[in-house]
Amino acid sequence: MSTPAARLVALDVRDFRNLAHVELAPPPEGLVVIGENGQGKTNLLEAIYYLQILRSARGARDQDIVRFGADAFHIGAEVETDTRHTIGVGFERAGKRKRVRIDGVIPDRLSDALAALPSVMFSPADVELIAGSPSMRRRFLDIMLALTAPGYLAALQGYRAALARRNAALRDAARGGRNAAASVAVWEPPLAQHGAVLWSERRAWVASVAARFETLCHDIGETATVRLRYASATAPCDDPVAALSAALEEKRSLDLRRGITHSGPHRDDLAITLAGADGAPRDLRVFASAGQQRSAAIALRMLEAATFSERTGRIPVLLLDDPFAELDARRAARILGLLTRDGLGQTMLAVPRESDIPQQFTRLERFGVHEGRIARGSMR
Repeated sequence: MSTPAARLVALDVRDFRNLAHVELAPPPEGLVVIGENGQGKTNLLEAIYYLQILRSARGARDQDIVRFGADAFHIGAEVETDTRHTIGVGFERAGKRKRVRIDGVIPDRLSDALAALPSVMFSPADVELIAGSPSMRRRFLDIMLALTAPGYLAALQGYRAALARRNAALRDAARGGRNAAASVAVWEPPLAQHGAVLWSERRAWVASVAARFETLCHDIGETATVRLRYASATAPCDDPVAALSAALEEKRSLDLRRGITHSGPHRDDLAITLAGADGAPRDLRVFASAGQQRSAAIALRMLEAATFSERTGRIPVLLLDDPFAELDARRAARILGLLTRDGLGQTMLAVPRESDIPQQFTRLERFGVHEGRIARGSMR
C-alpha cells in the first residue's frame, strides 16, 4: 500500500516579504514558479514552509518578513493531511504578536500548530548545512526531530530554558554574586534530564540513517566514502542523564571562570567526513568541493523527507528552490532519479527560466512571478 501524500489545496498570502497578495490553488501534483532572482519565487516557497515551522526558513525575524509599508502579514491555507484542515497564521508588526488558527480554533500552545503542512525545502543555501558552523547542523536536527520525535520539542524547550538560566547564573557569579557554585548547580539536573533526550534522539536518528546517507552520496556520484556520525563529548552509554550530570559537575569550575556552559548537546555536531586518498576521513566542510558539499546537503534533505514519511505516515510536500544550481548535469540527473525513484508527492519547483525545468517536472502547471505578482503562465 502506497504512502499517502500531504497536499496544499489552497493558499492565500498577504504582505509576506514582497508578496502583496497571492492566491493559488496548486494542482495535486504541484506546480512550477518561473522568475528571475528577486521577483518573489523563493518568498512563495518560504511562505508555504512557514506553515511547517511557524518561522522563516531563512532565519529572519517575523517583523522583517512583513512587506515594506504594511502593518502585518497573513498566510491562509487549506491543506490535506489526515483530513482537510484550514490554517491561518498572522503576525502584527506593532505588537509583535503572532496568531495561529487551525480549523478556526486557536491552539493552546503555538507549538501545537507545528507541522500543520508537512514539507521539506531544498535550497541552494542548504550548502551551509555542510560548510557552515555546527549550529546549522544542530538546527537541522532540532527542527526535524521536534516535528517527528515525540517528546523532543518539549525537551528542547526545557533544555534551552535551563541553559539560559545556568548561563545567567554563571554571568552573575563572574560579577561576584553570592553562593555562585550553588546557584549554577541548581540548573544542572534539568539540563541533564532534558539534554539526555536530545542526545539520545539525535544519536539514534544518525545511527538509523548513516548507511543510507553513504549510499545516497554514492548514488549521486561521489566515488569516495562519505560518512555521517553524531559527534559528542558524551560517549555512548546506557545512562546519558548520569553522564551529562557528571560532565556538568566536572566542568563547573571552568564554566565559572569563563561564564558559559561548556558541556551538553548544545556543543555537539553532526560530523560529515570524506575519505581521502589515504583512506583517512577528512572534514567535508574543509576538504570537499562545492559540488560535493551541495550533494551531501541534498542527501541530508532526502533523509529528512524520508524521516517524515516513515514517522508520520505521509509524504511531505517538496519545496524545490532552484535545487540543481551549481551542480553539474551528471549529479543533477542522478539526484532527480533518486527523488523520483520512489514516487513524489506534491512538488513546488521554483526556477529562474523555463529551460531550467527538468524533464521529470515538465508536466507540472507553470506560473510566472514578477515583482511579487504570480499568475498562471509566463510573465514578461
